Amino acid sequence: MNPLIEARDIITRFGEHVIHDGVSFKIYEKEIFGLLGGSGSGKTTLLREMILLQRVSGGSMHVLGENVDELNATGKQLLRQKWGVLFQFGALFTSLTILENVMIAMQEYTDIPFELAQESAMMKLSMVGLPPKVATMFPSELSGGMKKRAGLARALALDPKLLFLDEPTSGLDPHSARAFDDLILALRETLGITVVMVTHDKDTIANVLDRFVILGNKKVLFDGTMELLKETTD
Repeated sequence: MNPLIEARDIITRFGEHVIHDGVSFKIYEKEIFGLLGGSGSGKTTLLREMILLQRVSGGSMHVLGENVDELNATGKQLLRQKWGVLFQFGALFTSLTILENVMIAMQEYTDIPFELAQESAMMKLSMVGLPPKVATMFPSELSGGMKKRAGLARALALDPKLLFLDEPTSGLDPHSARAFDDLILALRETLGITVVMVTHDKDTIANVLDRFVILGNKKVLFDGTMELLKETTD
């Protein structure tokens, strides 16, 4: 089986400071895959390298069969349309309604008529468990959990193959966090989507992730399932 994402001997440097030194892993279709590790281990940095917000200093990052560092501007733009990203704090545009936030990518990257885009955006809001009335609200009017769901609806706007989540349950109360975990599992089941997430939420790690890597000392310290981790640490 070909991986959807493959990191090969990734090196990441900021000046003299080395974050990653030979980090390698593979992510396969329909997996929910986690990037774990302590503060400063480079979890979010790796995510940023996958979504073209940062270049690797050495090695190569392949996403959906493409070496991301070898793509020209057009190639990068086409690749970006095949994934969705939910940033840690939702990153919604505060001056736009929730519906307008979800519609942005459709209006920018597709020729879908306005009414159809609106209909599709409403479907995405429903898909993430938000009621229709939320569409006309602004981000400032939503709770933390609702903002995360709205951000997720926007990430799903173009029906991506890949979904990247940065600390999706941070800042949520335990009930909202578990509801969000259930939503991610349901979306994978319904859409067959592949999910990559940075998390330190123990319940998410135990109940949602199929497989994960633990980063530390600039390397991959562990790559496998929770069952394997328990076996190796018993």
